[in-house]
Amino acid sequence: MKIKSALMGAAAGVALMTGASQALADGHEITVGYFLEWPMPFQYAKVNGTYDEALGMTVNWVSFDTGTAMSAAMASGDVQISVSQGVPPFVVATSAGQDLQIIDVAVSYAENDNCVVSSSLEIDKDSAGELAGKTVAVPLGTAAHYGFLRQMDHFGVDLASLNVVDMAPAEGAAALAQEQVDMACGWGGALRTMKEYGNVLLTGAEKEALGILVFDVTSAPAAFVAENSELVSKFLAVTAEANAAWNDGSGVAEMLPVIAQDAGMDEQATAETMATFVFPDVDAQLSEAWLGGAAQTFMKGVADVFVESGSIPASLDSYAGAVETGPLMAANDM
Repeated sequence: MKIKSALMGAAAGVALMTGASQALADGHEITVGYFLEWPMPFQYAKVNGTYDEALGMTVNWVSFDTGTAMSAAMASGDVQISVSQGVPPFVVATSAGQDLQIIDVAVSYAENDNCVVSSSLEIDKDSAGELAGKTVAVPLGTAAHYGFLRQMDHFGVDLASLNVVDMAPAEGAAALAQEQVDMACGWGGALRTMKEYGNVLLTGAEKEALGILVFDVTSAPAAFVAENSELVSKFLAVTAEANAAWNDGSGVAEMLPVIAQDAGMDEQATAETMATFVFPDVDAQLSEAWLGGAAQTFMKGVADVFVESGSIPASLDSYAGAVETGPLMAANDM
C-alpha cells in the first residue's frame, strides 16, 4: 500500500441524491453514518478530525441502530456515506431498487453477530428443533436476520412455526433479559448483553463452515460516488490508514482508549470486541476473495435466501453493479 500517513499525528425507496449534492454545494460538509458500541479503528481518525482535514470539509457523524436505517437515511439524502453497513440490509435496499454501492469492506466478524437462546429453555444445537413455537426477536433485513434464516434452515426449524418479532438488537437484548422472547439475534454490545441471559447455537467458526459469512461494508449512493470520487477516495484512504495502524499493532495503545470512549464502551470490552474483528487491508479487499468477485456472488446468495424466505419479493440478476472499486483503488495510490 502507498497510502500516506495522515492518521497518527429496507430501503425507504430509490435514492434521490439532490439532498446529498446540496449538502456538499452549500455547506461544504458531508454526513456519515456509523454504529455505537461497534468499535473500529476509523473512530480514532473520526475523533481527531483526520477525515475533516483530509477531505477539506466538515464531516458530521450520526449513529444508527440498524443497517436498514442507514439505507433509509441515504435514500433521503440525509447521509452520504455509511460505515460498517451489514451486507444483508445493503442487499435488501439494492434489491428494492435503491442505487447504493459498496466502496470498501469495513470489517469481518463471524463471532460478533449471532442468535442467543434463553438459558431457561436449555436448548442447544443438539435440541434446536425445540425452538418451534417460540418467539424470536430479529432485526429484519440485517446481517443478524440472514444468519437467523440460515441457522433455522440448517437446524430444520420451520419459520412458520416461529413468532418472529422485528426488534433492533438493543431492544431484543432487553426483551430476552425480561423473558419476553425466547431467542434474540443481534451484534456488538447487544449481543454481549444477550449472552448474559442465554447461549448461542453455533459458534462463529461453525457458522463459517456452513458458509454463513458475516461482514460489513462502507456504502454510499451511486450518484454521490460518481460525482465525488476523489472525496470518496480520500475518505477511504483515512480509513485504510487507521486499519493499518491497528492491524500492525503500532497504534493500538494510543487508539484503544479513544475508540472505546467514542464507541460508548469501556476499554476491556472494546479490546475484547475488536479481537473478534478482522479489518482487511486494501490489497485484500480488492482481491477475488472480497470485492474482486466473492462479495458479489455472496450478495446474490443472500438475496436468494431472503426471496426464498419471503422477506423480499425478488433479487437482482447480478450484484456486480453494486460494487464500485474505483475510489478504493485510487486510495491505494494516495
